[in-house]
Amino acid sequence: MSYTSWTYYAMIALLLPVYYLLPKKLRWLVLLAGSMLFYAAILSHPLQAVILILTILISYVSAAVIGKKVRSKNIVMRRSLLAAGILLSALPLLIWRSILFFSPGRQSLIIPAGISFYTLQIIAYLTDIHKGKIRAERNLLKYALFISYFPQIIQGPIPRYEQLSKALFAGHDLKEENLIGGMQLVVWGFFLKLMIADRAALYVNTVFASYTEHTGLYILLAGILYSLQLYTDFLSCTVLAQGVSQLFGIRLAENFDHPYFADSVRAFWRRWHISLSSWLRDYIYIPLGGSRRGKGRRYLNILAVFLVSGLWHGAGMKYIVWGMIHGVSQIIEDICEPGGKKILPGFLRRILTLIIVMLGWIIFRADTLKDGIRMIGLLFTGILRDPLQTSALFSLGINRRECIVLVMSVLILWLVSFLQEKGIQIRKWINARHFLIRWVLCLLCIWLIWICGAYGSGFNTADFIYGGF
Repeated sequence: MSYTSWTYYAMIALLLPVYYLLPKKLRWLVLLAGSMLFYAAILSHPLQAVILILTILISYVSAAVIGKKVRSKNIVMRRSLLAAGILLSALPLLIWRSILFFSPGRQSLIIPAGISFYTLQIIAYLTDIHKGKIRAERNLLKYALFISYFPQIIQGPIPRYEQLSKALFAGHDLKEENLIGGMQLVVWGFFLKLMIADRAALYVNTVFASYTEHTGLYILLAGILYSLQLYTDFLSCTVLAQGVSQLFGIRLAENFDHPYFADSVRAFWRRWHISLSSWLRDYIYIPLGGSRRGKGRRYLNILAVFLVSGLWHGAGMKYIVWGMIHGVSQIIEDICEPGGKKILPGFLRRILTLIIVMLGWIIFRADTLKDGIRMIGLLFTGILRDPLQTSALFSLGINRRECIVLVMSVLILWLVSFLQEKGIQIRKWINARHFLIRWVLCLLCIWLIWICGAYGSGFNTADFIYGGF
């Protein structure tokens, strides 16, 4: 079962009427049942469920102990309890990353799906209890729902307890706006996945698999398309999670804010994977001292944050280098633009930011750091001497028809993003129309995705990129 499978939406169709027919105080149990059904369906080994359950139990007990000692004046004891709780809860993720870092070829590890996301969720939960910001959840089943909520467990967003718990545990009224809004988001998520991400993947996978046979503009195009693929793939999963949640009356936080419109690497990270960026800020950067101890210390803190970000995304030097590219870029920006004073025009800053981000994505996507560096070298050495040839381009995994559909879909994405940047809420405008117009537009979009979406041989809509992290 995946977020794009028929079985997933069949499960949703079964859960929805039960959810709204039960008394409000019991409706969270339907969400818990859905989470258990979903996780059981994606298991590849029973040990995955055991690890998840043990992690939930360990963090639940840790939270209870930390919560009881939150008013204690013994700071050393309180910090020790927090460190122990975090270490025990994060141990499966730490072991997994360590093994992969020192044995890169090892693929036969039994790791629960979503472990990178729910581990950060737990760390934030325990830390917030330690700080006295929230109280530990007493109901074990409610806590289990918070950790395993099925629309977001695989790829986020990474929620905070104070953000999500009330929405999960309180029963919501059946409202047309939630059903229509949820369906609109689901349709948009399928558009992003099937019309852009999975179609761009064909060219990207072909070029990255045989990059030594290509140079210049072919690699540049692969870098651009991978940047689009990763963004639309991750955004689609977030939008699908938001859409399904809204069907139950639950609003999930936004995780993206048009990151490729950013005019600096720093601004890019305020717009990209917002829940991770804010997590790194609140639980790594600020505890290290943030910007309170001078520029030198601030720069070290920035590097530490992106070292953690790189290691969170994967085990290997390429992820560390990718993280350092973003960290060093932010430091250079700060040095070159003291006090936030802009030197270059806005469009040049955006282009430069896109280039830096794209080069980082090439290293991120390559099989190894060496491959990524070689690809970037081939890009620059051949960009002028090797022009794109149409016959060669359409033999690299994507034909003329697929290319036209991809270009048109990207233009639609750009237009929607541009309008949203200008404060125009497209869904709000659609919802203000007559209900016949709303449904005709929705059915038309479904028909277009059905006809033009990336189905058939060569496509695998079950695989989301960030599901591997």
